[in-house]
Amino acid sequence: MTNQVSFKTTLHVRDHCLCLAAQKAARALARRFDEAFRPLGLTNGQFSLLMSLNRPEPPPIGPVADLLAMDRTTLTANLKPLERRGLVKVIPAPKDRRIRLLKLTQDGQELLAEAAEIWTREHAAVDRLLGDETADALREGLAALA
Repeated sequence: MTNQVSFKTTLHVRDHCLCLAAQKAARALARRFDEAFRPLGLTNGQFSLLMSLNRPEPPPIGPVADLLAMDRTTLTANLKPLERRGLVKVIPAPKDRRIRLLKLTQDGQELLAEAAEIWTREHAAVDRLLGDETADALREGLAALA
């Protein structure tokens, strides 16, 4: 006799699974921000990548990959279209030329400034939708899980 999962269990998982809820919410947010950034030719992931490079000094690949929770190979692949557009440059570190640093170009900084305005408007709309307390609690909960 084989074991089977009851439909009641399926409904319970559907209604209580944090992983499923987080995945659905992440997809919905990604679509929302992808659409908002579309006029700039950016995705929400590219916006996050550009924003992660907005530092006083160009960072090495490793810390950026860690911040974005991706492996170095995935980060490198995601950098390619931004490099082709002239938004990012990969440069050798002055003290150790084996280390690669990621530098926003002037065009990258200008596009990021436009995108940040869009992000601010869109993020305010999401916060209004959730309510300030819920949005803050969600951020805290997600940070605790990460």
